[in-house]
Amino acid sequence: MALTRRTRRVAVVVAALLVLVAVGLGLAGNFLVDFALNPASSVSMANSIHGGEVDGIDYAEAPKLDEAYAEEAGSWFESEKRSVSHQASDGTVLLGWELEGADGAAHSDGHTWAVVCHGYIGEPADMAKYAYHFSQLGMNVLAPAARGHERNVDTGLIQMGWGDAYDLLGWIDDIVERDPEARIILFGVSMGGAEVMMASGLDGLSDNVSLIVEDCGYTSVWDEFVLQLDNVFGLPSFPILNVADAACLLRAGYTFEAASSVETLRSASVPMLFIHGDEDTFVPFSMLDECYDACASEQKEKLVVSGAGHGLAASTDPDLYWSTVDAFVAEHL
Repeated sequence: MALTRRTRRVAVVVAALLVLVAVGLGLAGNFLVDFALNPASSVSMANSIHGGEVDGIDYAEAPKLDEAYAEEAGSWFESEKRSVSHQASDGTVLLGWELEGADGAAHSDGHTWAVVCHGYIGEPADMAKYAYHFSQLGMNVLAPAARGHERNVDTGLIQMGWGDAYDLLGWIDDIVERDPEARIILFGVSMGGAEVMMASGLDGLSDNVSLIVEDCGYTSVWDEFVLQLDNVFGLPSFPILNVADAACLLRAGYTFEAASSVETLRSASVPMLFIHGDEDTFVPFSMLDECYDACASEQKEKLVVSGAGHGLAASTDPDLYWSTVDAFVAEHL
């Protein structure tokens, strides 16, 4: 009888400990989802980045050889942008900006479009210099805001490019509905780079998409979060990231592992240009080859910009950057 009572006590203690561990992991997983994906969270990755607490984003110290051009582009963006909207497949109304192409340029026939996609915790205005470049070539430009960002901040948790890729298909279809002759370039940086890669192999991508250019996008949300969990908190991925993955599925409708550029690229057929700086540690330079090698497109190229950190390839060597992009566009548009 005594042994039975002791066994029961042990069982109760073990069960209580397991419940506490499960509750603790659940809280930790939800905290990580809020930290990384909830734009309304007071403790967030955005605040950590803006506070200079995250390694690999050293913009203040980095060389910016296109700073004057970027300022000019920013002024142009603010003065010329006009609001556009798209109703997504789930009924959510998403907002973005549209800008006209310059007259008399190489692609000023009115049928050429560049869709430029911004990065994590960014906004369409961050893409001003890219939008300006394409506009000067005569292209119309669409700059959508991702869910959880800018004027779409109240549309739910950040999708890290995955849900945004499906939204992107809808934005593209809106262009084609207005202009069946449209020739479309998809261009994205960082999370936007992942977004256009994730869109590249999706069923439903319009044939009007002529080419895709991605700059420093990640292989998958899982891979990037493994890196940043160690970077920000000094923690291993297991088991917290696994629990956060389940929480993300329940709260945001996707898993970190499913949100994979690499897997979608295996079904890509559109010509693609991959760009990465070899000093990028926020989205590691090694991810360039992983994405490039996974891409099934018969026509693909990659550009390595020496000395460039995360998202700084165009600023580090603008001549090389834009001559490569323009040559790729000229070949495949």
